[in-house]
Amino acid sequence: MKKILVMGLPSAGKTTMARALMKQLKQHNKTVNWFNADRVREDFNDWDFSDKGRLRQAARMFYLARDSKTDYVICDFVCPTKLAYALFEPQHIIWMDTINQSKYEDTNQIFTPPTQYDFRVTEKDAVKYAEDIARKIINGSI
Repeated sequence: MKKILVMGLPSAGKTTMARALMKQLKQHNKTVNWFNADRVREDFNDWDFSDKGRLRQAARMFYLARDSKTDYVICDFVCPTKLAYALFEPQHIIWMDTINQSKYEDTNQIFTPPTQYDFRVTEKDAVKYAEDIARKIINGSI
């Protein structure tokens, strides 16, 4: 199983990209699980956005992905700090770098753009990018 992190500021297009990427991977006969951070927070009734709460969410996403019995697991969440994405341990990082700020000032202040990533998406056009990203992931060319 390979973990794919789709990260970026709120409203950057993470969920749209995750959905498009899942569709592309499935079209290549891959099994895929997808965890959306908002749905996971809802399932766990955990809306704590403190530093501790954000790290708990990253760890929760790690365990959900780890326990999946699929070829790929896509997790889309803000993952605002280096520690958060280190806790998640993704094999692939897709950085949705489509906006400069979100409506959440606390998130804007702590968000640390990744210095290492596999794909940097700079425009909100998931369909355009998802096919290329899926092909590169499957072919191992990244």
